[in-house]
Amino acid sequence: MGERIRLGVNIDHVATIRNARGAAYPDPTRAAMEALAAGADGITAHLREDRRHIADSDIETLAEALRVQERPLNLEMAVTSEMLEIALRHCPPAVCLVPERREERTTEGGLDVVGGHNWITPFVSKLTEAGSRVSLFVGADPAQVEAAFRAGAAVVELHTGAFCDAVRDGDDAMAASELERLKAAATQAAALGLEVHAGHGIDYETVMPVAAIPEVMELNIGHFLIGEAIFVGLGAAIGRMRTLMDAARDIEPAA
Repeated sequence: MGERIRLGVNIDHVATIRNARGAAYPDPTRAAMEALAAGADGITAHLREDRRHIADSDIETLAEALRVQERPLNLEMAVTSEMLEIALRHCPPAVCLVPERREERTTEGGLDVVGGHNWITPFVSKLTEAGSRVSLFVGADPAQVEAAFRAGAAVVELHTGAFCDAVRDGDDAMAASELERLKAAATQAAALGLEVHAGHGIDYETVMPVAAIPEVMELNIGHFLIGEAIFVGLGAAIGRMRTLMDAARDIEPAA
């Protein structure tokens, strides 16, 4: 029987729906509390430069609500001076540094830690000194995993998008290849002493192979769960995801 894997729920797209009408609802913080009640272990929120979904006020509210619940906020952010200032003001338990381009619909690919080492390393140091556990969102590339270790990160989050896309496209050979790359990267990262997380594009069809990788300690899942919640409710969507994750680790369901 394997070790239980944590589930972080990204509530960005609750804010996307809210912002579509310029209203005060649905409230991302309420969604965060519902997610925790349904079995999430923590909450992820990406504060983008253009504030397309999560707003600064959401981070303030989430940070306070999660402190009361004694559950972690994982702040996803770009490697910019503005975001560093915000993170240092709130000192969330976890910070995940991600690549960000204004024109992208969602985060495309992993952070280039190799090319950006001299810029990224001081960010990691400052955030770590402030008490945040820093994760770098990288592709399943040996050079990027090594660079994340050298930058001083405590965690790498492996980008699972290529694997998930291959599964949904029915490309079995590509899916198998991408899964092997994820496994190799997870093994490498763990050997370096990094905690391994994974995320991006994960749904019910793709979660079990990723969750079965023994070095992966946490999955961060957002868009699919928020979308599925429209049909079955957030609690049910998270409950099913949690069941599949536990089954991948051969963990008996709770009584």
